Amino acid sequence: MFSTEKHFYGGHGIVGAQVPIGTGIAFAHKYRNDGGLSLTYFGDGSANQGQVYESFNMASLWKLPVIYIIENNEYAMGTSVKRSSSTTELFRRGEGFGIPGKQVNGMDVLAVREAGEEAVDYVRAGHGPFLLEMKTYRYRGHSMSDPAKYRSKEEVEDYKEHHDPIEGLKTRMVRDQVASEDALKEIDKEIKAIIAEAAEFAQQSPEPPESELWTDVVV
Repeated sequence: MFSTEKHFYGGHGIVGAQVPIGTGIAFAHKYRNDGGLSLTYFGDGSANQGQVYESFNMASLWKLPVIYIIENNEYAMGTSVKRSSSTTELFRRGEGFGIPGKQVNGMDVLAVREAGEEAVDYVRAGHGPFLLEMKTYRYRGHSMSDPAKYRSKEEVEDYKEHHDPIEGLKTRMVRDQVASEDALKEIDKEIKAIIAEAAEFAQQSPEPPESELWTDVVV
């Protein structure tokens, strides 16, 4: 997925590859002095990759406008953080480079919003990068080939029942009379229709011609 129109520069098959790319985008914002900043997302598995720390060093050295966001779902592709990382407080990973960090309940929409505003204010003030560790969780395996047998069903159900961010926000909105149950159901219907339309478009679209294999390839 990639959209220059929406300023979304995609996900990458190489683990952690998006971190130097996001850092480069932050450098472009600073070079052009356009007031933009880069939000660079990566997971707990990527947090042990070498290029992440090369990026941290450059971003801190040049005070680049970048917020590094670690989506810590605790299991990477299938290995617990406790088994793969010598330090599990990932928000501290930038301290050696002078990058402040904060751990956030990534399952709480309002907590994420508050932390995001704090990080944006810090970066926009010209202080350089900021690191957010979002403590989150995935209910399914990493991919279709992952049966997720490295955790219990009880653990997954507990997160679904007590920590789900969407259901938690719905409950809060109804309780505080921000929205009614019926209004939220209508939003759900709209979202499902958009997703169904997008899936149908993808399935019905013709395969691109073989000549496209050479598009934008330097030979």
